[in-house]
Amino acid sequence: MKVKTFLIRFVIAFVVAFVINAAVVYLWNLIRYGGGAFNWGLAFYFGIVCGILFALVLGKRAPVESS
Repeated sequence: MKVKTFLIRFVIAFVVAFVINAAVVYLWNLIRYGGGAFNWGLAFYFGIVCGILFALVLGKRAPVESS
């Protein structure tokens, strides 16, 4: 897998996981505790882990063609 392709996939997966996690945590706190609050540390950590895992899985499933 090429580094550039891996980094692009990582960034896309990181941003998606970060935004979804931040929204879910905010809504959970809003519903459960009556006040919305973000947990930026958890969202950042979850984004990094999902970014790495999704980039690796997508790289194994769809190999990049040589140009």
